[in-house]
Amino acid sequence: MKARNRNFRKNQEEVNFWPSFTDVMSTIVLVLFFLVFLAYFQQMFSIAIWNEKLDNTKSELLATEDHLKRAGDELELKKLEISDKEDALRIMQNEAEKLKAEVEQGKRELTVSIEKLLEQEKIIANSNQELGELRGKLQNISLLRLNILEEVKNSIEDEIGTSTTPDGEPLVAIDNNANLMINNQLLFAKSSSDISFEGQALLSRFAVAFEKILDDKDIRDYIDSINIEGHADIDGSYQSNYELSCKRAYAVINTMMAKNPTLEQKYGEYFAATGFSEFRPVDPRTTEAAKSKNRRIQISITIKDTHVQNIIQEYLEDTEIGE
Repeated sequence: MKARNRNFRKNQEEVNFWPSFTDVMSTIVLVLFFLVFLAYFQQMFSIAIWNEKLDNTKSELLATEDHLKRAGDELELKKLEISDKEDALRIMQNEAEKLKAEVEQGKRELTVSIEKLLEQEKIIANSNQELGELRGKLQNISLLRLNILEEVKNSIEDEIGTSTTPDGEPLVAIDNNANLMINNQLLFAKSSSDISFEGQALLSRFAVAFEKILDDKDIRDYIDSINIEGHADIDGSYQSNYELSCKRAYAVINTMMAKNPTLEQKYGEYFAATGFSEFRPVDPRTTEAAKSKNRRIQISITIKDTHVQNIIQEYLEDTEIGE
């Protein structure tokens, strides 16, 4: 019963909502504060994160700037290197141009040199031809003595009909110096300058042969002298041998002129006699066979120097004209 009365009285009382509203508002404010605080905390946390990101970005930016700076420095170095290489390239190009010009100049000079060389080769060829002709003329002169002596030798052998003595020795021989040698056994006895009968017949043939040869003007014009040389062996003194060799040479000339007076009249001026004693042996041994060889008459022909000089002078004049 009492409980029922209390409730009844309460219902009869006026209802007051303000405390509840205050509680609600406080709760809302508290929630809002919490939310604001949470937002602030979140904002602070976000700011910290962004600050960290910003710092990282700044660091990265600084690193990038440093990298860019280094890259810029490297770029400047590369530019300097490129500039140096361009300068070096220009220098090389200039040197290449100079070298090319030098090569072209060298080619032109080489062409000129080749042309001059070809001209020199032509001159040398012409000179060689001229020298060959000159050599041929001089050789012909040098062979003239040998040819004359060969003709004398052949003429003698043709007229006598033999070329050796009964002992098998050459009747007439030509030595290495193109001198005609007469076997002394046919002319003289040992230590004598008297010509034997067989020797006189032989010298008669010589006189005829020399006349025929000297009748040829082309040959005669080249001859300066025909020298009759007497030689002795080593027996006796050189004075007696010198006298003997001279007498033998004189005897040969006198006999030829006596056997053929026409030779003396026409060509006596060409003949000369001399003696060499024992000093020009053909065999240096002391055997009897060697002595027999050394006792001899030797005929040599001297060619006029003027003909050789004329040939050389003609060559020099032709050369000057050719230049």
